[in-house]
Amino acid sequence: MSDTPRPGPELYEVSCLRLAEGAAPALSPDVEAARDRVWESTVRGNPAMFDGPVVACVELQRVDPDTLFLRWAAVTYRHRVLRRVPGAEALPSLFVNVVQPTHEGRVLMGRMSSWTATPGRWQFPGGAVEPPGADEVLDEPSLCGQAARELVEEIGVDVEPKRLRLWAATRGARGSVGLTHLAPSRPEAELRERFTAVVAAEGAAGRDAELDAIDFVRSPDELADLAGPHVDYLDPLLRRYARAPHRPGS
Repeated sequence: MSDTPRPGPELYEVSCLRLAEGAAPALSPDVEAARDRVWESTVRGNPAMFDGPVVACVELQRVDPDTLFLRWAAVTYRHRVLRRVPGAEALPSLFVNVVQPTHEGRVLMGRMSSWTATPGRWQFPGGAVEPPGADEVLDEPSLCGQAARELVEEIGVDVEPKRLRLWAATRGARGSVGLTHLAPSRPEAELRERFTAVVAAEGAAGRDAELDAIDFVRSPDELADLAGPHVDYLDPLLRRYARAPHRPGS
């Protein structure tokens, strides 16, 4: 899959995902050394960066109207800086995120904290997909589990993974693939309380929360009211959500 920028985000309306493990392309010694130099420079600029295990997307294609096939490979976070190495190509990153609706008919947005790789950016709660451990598999239930973990870590909402459902997939301007899940709706007041508790708990532990603010929007037109940039996939996902509103508590 090419890392060449695309005209805009692609949206796949999908309810089923087939996954298979692949392999990341081998790097020449020169490219590997250049990658490591860029990574070391990145860490000097932001010591919070961590070269942990993540999953990249090797292949993505539609199988039928409801199903996508995704081939993935285990890499580490530094693989992403290959985008900044002349002549190199990074596999697209793979992430899960969650549309958290409210009883009031809006959707929760979160703003990334200053210490993260994308400070000040608005997005849905979510994060990079991690590879499975020993004797585990990467499948739809495990992805729901990862999405549920991001939801509780970032905004304090504890939901059973089986109550999340795969709702859409996106492919961004540089090929990054997002697997979007839909959560049951909750009152906005409850979501604000839970987020405030997360921020307080992180502060008490001497850490900054991954999100430094939340807000709620009803449509793509309201994204302009958010203070700061937002990820490109928000517009098509919000448009899809607006076309098919969900009942409170669903």
